[in-house]
Amino acid sequence: MSRSRSKQMEFVHEFEGAQVLDGLLEFAGVPHDSLTVLAHMRQAHAEGRPSSEVIPSLFEREPRFESPELARRFFQNLLGLWDLVQEGKQVRLEDGPRPPRPKKQKEEPPAVFAPGEPDTAFVEAAWRYLEDDEKARTRLHDSFENRQDALLGELDAAGLTDEGYAVARHLLFELHAMLELGWPRGVAGVPPEALRGSGTELPPVPTALAAYADEALFEAEHDEEHPLAPEELTRVRSLVKSGLAALWGARKGK
Repeated sequence: MSRSRSKQMEFVHEFEGAQVLDGLLEFAGVPHDSLTVLAHMRQAHAEGRPSSEVIPSLFEREPRFESPELARRFFQNLLGLWDLVQEGKQVRLEDGPRPPRPKKQKEEPPAVFAPGEPDTAFVEAAWRYLEDDEKARTRLHDSFENRQDALLGELDAAGLTDEGYAVARHLLFELHAMLELGWPRGVAGVPPEALRGSGTELPPVPTALAAYADEALFEAEHDEEHPLAPEELTRVRSLVKSGLAALWGARKGK
């Protein structure tokens, strides 16, 4: 037997749609349409009856076909429909418009921390919000680039590698976005010299934000594809710490 012939005669459970099944039901002399068969199958499935009992019960007498091919296709469609019912899948019997997809639930921004400081719960909620809400992330990224152009210019001139620059820029964006989300009056632009200060002279910053930055830098150091070299990591850490202190100090109306 040839490969094509073998594939043609293979018995596969496949529901080809209401129009095909209705035609096969008519050929077989079954006084039901697809909708009636589907309702019968759903009821039988709810009662826990097997297909070996359900499908024969559809016929008042044994169906007859003009060819084995029609018989095979008939039972393939019935068993395919039964499989869909058994698996709890949606069965569309009409070629009308598909039901509208459920709207994606709108992500809610984290509760503001002003006039206090952000805690770990806020930082986690803000990070998830930035991850899940593309529109909010884009809006905050545009705000970061427009308002902190002086800071970014200083970062451009820092002489970092591509990997180091990407880590520092993205982390400063996230920290800026978190402050924007939690401080309703917003964050002013910081002067470029804010990145030039010594780490020992920096004013204190919220512990939760500093911990988030440290964790991100730790991940960058141990990245499997492009880990930051120790010397580069030291420079990036200094820039991020200076930038975080400057951003925290740039809160409006603090």
